[in-house]
Amino acid sequence: MGLTSIPLVLSLLAAAVPTSKVPTSEVPAPEAATMASEAFVVWLQQSNLEELELGCIDPAIGMANARRQQIRDRLLVLHPAPQSFDVVLANATALLRCGSPDSAAVVLQRTSPGSPLERRQWLLLRWRAAAAGLDHREAALALRRLVGGDLQALSELELEPGLTGLDQLAAHEAALGRRLLAAELQLMVPSPSPRQLSRAAEWLAPEAPERADDLLESALDQAATDQAWGLAVELLQQQLRLQRAAGRNGDRPRQRLESLTAQLEDHYSQWQLQGGVAEGPLLRSPRQPGGHAAVGDSSDVSLP
Repeated sequence: MGLTSIPLVLSLLAAAVPTSKVPTSEVPAPEAATMASEAFVVWLQQSNLEELELGCIDPAIGMANARRQQIRDRLLVLHPAPQSFDVVLANATALLRCGSPDSAAVVLQRTSPGSPLERRQWLLLRWRAAAAGLDHREAALALRRLVGGDLQALSELELEPGLTGLDQLAAHEAALGRRLLAAELQLMVPSPSPRQLSRAAEWLAPEAPERADDLLESALDQAATDQAWGLAVELLQQQLRLQRAAGRNGDRPRQRLESLTAQLEDHYSQWQLQGGVAEGPLLRSPRQPGGHAAVGDSSDVSLP
């Protein structure tokens, strides 16, 4: 069944929709008509892989949970083994896009990559399926196999916007409870950013609070250099929380927070610092929509 068959099926529904005599400019655009049950059954059995993948996200076909599951079930049996490498990858991709990462992982087992390029494609898709399914052990294994154990190579691989393969591996290890290893991996990133230092500090804090504190100080220095004052507030809040969790009084980060939020006129953060007891109108953080985040760019602000 080709792509042109979908409009033919949907055209059966069009006759049931009355034609409005109101000028088109005054009538809101109608919602897509939902495919009738009988038509869906026919479509499900006759559609090819591409059509099933598109139908899974089409409001007129497969957005209802029950129908999406039927499409997933159909995708799972559409191309049984043996199949070519390209067909298996396309099938797994369709299942992943249709919200079934576990089934995508099952389909990927139907082939073995041959060339280095095929192996890379297979492992990347295996990682995406495992990550989407929260199978952190398999996701971490796929990333390690992807670079043949050369973890530093993961720092040069951007798998998601703003996140390297090493960031992803660290997150998977942390989810598995291996927080010290996660911090070690995170710090392997060349010239870690304040956000990366913050993540490493969070993972280190329970067992190495002083090391975590040092990392946050480095992150704060970078934030101050960049005049990223909103980030500096977040880092100080984290430092205060971690110091108190370690049994310390947290006086220094608290004092710095008080000074910095006063310079920024960040009344929301000041309110949080005082225990969150509101005495006036509802406050909004300057870093939230509608707040006065622009003050964070002022060159007159300094980190105490």
